[in-house]
Amino acid sequence: MSHLPLDTDAVITVLNKIIETELAGVVRYTHYALMVVGFGRIPIVSWMRSQATESLAHASEAGELITHFDGHPSLGIGALLETHRHDLGDILRESLDHEMLALSAYTHLLELVNGRSVLLEEYARRLIAQEEMHIGDVRKMLAKPGA
Repeated sequence: MSHLPLDTDAVITVLNKIIETELAGVVRYTHYALMVVGFGRIPIVSWMRSQATESLAHASEAGELITHFDGHPSLGIGALLETHRHDLGDILRESLDHEMLALSAYTHLLELVNGRSVLLEEYARRLIAQEEMHIGDVRKMLAKPGA
């Protein structure tokens, strides 16, 4: 591994964006879980609540890394757009947009730290993999059976 310098200010900025994105996910998935109706409600609500819990864990982990690098975790929260569309398809498409936003933030972090910090590389790669799995899950839920 090369010992390229790490721009800790840039890393902290991206980690704070991750905190804000993940905290928005907590609120978003909690809201979605309340709004789901229909035959598939129970398993979808369970999945949404687990996503909210996971988003909080991700925000906490990003905050721990910020303080590891002597930074200050943000008290902000990412954008929360209330579309008032509560059809399950609309909710899942909004979830997909949120997951893509999170994936983008983790990918940006990886680009920033690649070859500079094993700790941050491993963190970014692990979270990228998780976000890619979530995107796949949402896409499967949006797919039409037999199509």
